[in-house]
Amino acid sequence: MTRQKQHISLGFSRSFVAVALAALFVTGCEPRVDTHGFMPNAELIAQVEPGMVSKLDVADILGSPSTVATFDQDTWYYITQKTQNFAFFKPEIVDQQVLVINFDDQEMVSSVNRYTIEDGLIVDPVSRKTPTVGKELTFLQQLFGNIGRFSK
Repeated sequence: MTRQKQHISLGFSRSFVAVALAALFVTGCEPRVDTHGFMPNAELIAQVEPGMVSKLDVADILGSPSTVATFDQDTWYYITQKTQNFAFFKPEIVDQQVLVINFDDQEMVSSVNRYTIEDGLIVDPVSRKTPTVGKELTFLQQLFGNIGRFSK
């Protein structure tokens, strides 16, 4: 009788282990989602009205920007980006939002613009190569090319 109970309990533990391993395997296949940057909520952005709010007020309401324009200190950017990474593959951008706030000469807000990932442009780098002068040598020509060239 005790032998049957042992057999039944072993069967239960094996199936439990199999279910636990299957659950662990399935959760290991979920992509990892990462969020970078900061985007203020819509209620705070609504408080930033052009012509009514100064640069200092924007800093108090929204906090410091993610970045400031390189050549124009009167343009602030709040940027957030959500990426999805599956296993060892290259991360994919799932969502991106950019809030651009421009200031006039009196440091008052002149415009507030929001952009999403759909507003972005795909930049395709040119893959052409610059031609060089001279011969194109094979690996073997490079390896054995100097044999006998130099004498004492």
